Amino acid sequence: MAIRVLNILLLVLLVVMMGVIFFVRRDYTTRNVELLPGMVSYVAYRPQAPTPLSVDRSPIVEGTVVHGFERFPYRATPEDAARAGLELSSPLHPKDSTADRQRGAEVFATMCKPCHGAGGAGDGTVAQRGFPPPPSLLADNARKIKDGQIYHIITLGQRNMPGLAAQVTRLDRWRVIEYVRSLQRQSIPTAGGSR
Repeated sequence: MAIRVLNILLLVLLVVMMGVIFFVRRDYTTRNVELLPGMVSYVAYRPQAPTPLSVDRSPIVEGTVVHGFERFPYRATPEDAARAGLELSSPLHPKDSTADRQRGAEVFATMCKPCHGAGGAGDGTVAQRGFPPPPSLLADNARKIKDGQIYHIITLGQRNMPGLAAQVTRLDRWRVIEYVRSLQRQSIPTAGGSR
């Protein structure tokens, strides 16, 4: 008996639903009703300008940066690269150098090896396929470049090399430099003439 009553109720519900669908038709020429319009449209505020949400409606203090963002006060010029070489130094600790060098090797293999090659000699697969080869990282002039200048080059790029600031984190750039320095130390010829 209960099943028969349930079936009748479901049949009535089905008929009511079909009637609602048939009689309440959507007008496709009008806009939908927005229940929460703030989720769809919003007021676009100008950057660094006062907003109605600020307590005293004052602009943001000049020089304010996003939490965790470190300003890089250099431009992509040879003069700024030389200045970066004098002013920047690695934040890595010597006691963590093995772990940093291993991480640097991983990042080098991903980001640098296609052009500079596995050993840093400038013989990567990109250079082998016709792109102008980069300078060897093992050459004497590369050994003389200061770490801060290399950091500047990795960050902003130089000549054919693009800047890698968006792809490589700040600490990983220093780790790559540490790894490149270890490659340079390994490639120094011994007194006997062999490597």
